[in-house]
Amino acid sequence: MFEDKSFKSKPVKHGRRGSRGVRFLALLLAMAAFLLQALPVNANVAISSPSVILIESSTGEVIYEVNSTERRSPASITKIMTLLLTFEAVAAGKISLTDQVTTSEHAASMGGSQVYLAQGEVQTLDTMIKCIAVSSGNDASVAVAEHIAGSEEAFVALMNEKARELGMTDTHFEDCCGLSDSDNHYTSARDVAIMSRELTVNHPDIFNYTKIWMEDITHETRQGTSNFTLSSTNKLLKQYQWTTGLKTGSTSKAKYCFSATASKDGIDLIAVVMGAPDYKTRFGDAQALLTYGFSVCNIYIDENQDVLAPLTVEGGTAEEAGICYQGEFRYLDIVGNDLSVVEKVLELPEKVQAPVVKGGEAGRARYFLNGTEIGSVPVFYTEDVEKALYSDYVKKLFFEFLL
Repeated sequence: MFEDKSFKSKPVKHGRRGSRGVRFLALLLAMAAFLLQALPVNANVAISSPSVILIESSTGEVIYEVNSTERRSPASITKIMTLLLTFEAVAAGKISLTDQVTTSEHAASMGGSQVYLAQGEVQTLDTMIKCIAVSSGNDASVAVAEHIAGSEEAFVALMNEKARELGMTDTHFEDCCGLSDSDNHYTSARDVAIMSRELTVNHPDIFNYTKIWMEDITHETRQGTSNFTLSSTNKLLKQYQWTTGLKTGSTSKAKYCFSATASKDGIDLIAVVMGAPDYKTRFGDAQALLTYGFSVCNIYIDENQDVLAPLTVEGGTAEEAGICYQGEFRYLDIVGNDLSVVEKVLELPEKVQAPVVKGGEAGRARYFLNGTEIGSVPVFYTEDVEKALYSDYVKKLFFEFLL
């Protein structure tokens, strides 16, 4: 706080004008208090990197950002998309972690960060993922890309297709590892956060790799067998106890980049730093963002596990239709609200007319905080109920007569 030594207080004159002055001063103080309260909470974060973003992972909500859509060279954080497509291919059954991945001449020729795979060397996909996630191996990235798509070029086409699918509007890839200095190989902090979230939320097994600090692999080539130690490029693993990943990157053009993930007390955060001037700033800014995020984040979660009573159906082949929630509800608060007062209001009709279609929306569960709606979750029908025909009514009367 700066002290203005030129300011001198004056005695307040009592009377009508003095009362107005007091009221005016009170009004100013009230306005000041309101403005201070309304200031964005991210105003307190001290960073030096030109482009950053901080998001909460489970909701995707942005907590803090500076120039987050600015297009920049990403260096090796390009590999986040490579890892995402790899895990998607594993999940789809197209490839397996036990696959034998052969290193081509092209893959072995990669410069920059590498694990020194030789042409013709074979490693399991599991080992190749470690080489990418831990030591940022460019050679391993290309070998995996070729294993999945047949060529790096074809794999890069898949990367760009996935970027479009995810709404990464400020991204275009030209390689699968980030070595390219081309102006046409770019992304943004916001887009990096999008693909980082897609990878970590849908494929949490990635953390089995990104939490590794050091691990040995074995090279088996024509020259013989040798051990090689993978050493993590993510120094935050040793500097910040809640770190879980994710990927670093640096080139002379991109400078120092980082997509950092961390988890604490049920809060999962992703902090993306791009264009940091040096590696210390990269890690310092990421840690500052994560620390800030954990200090302000609070999440309300309703798992919606309660069983809902079926709805009455009129004019249908069945008298009731089952219903269920679409899923859980999450709300991220960063301004200190008391989330224990969140109210849930279930909006459902007393009865519905047939036909009823499975998967159709029956109603909603709405959530309110201090009288303001903060979100909702759809309630869906769990079964079809067709409209009853004349023959259905005849059958019903017949069975009722028998009973």
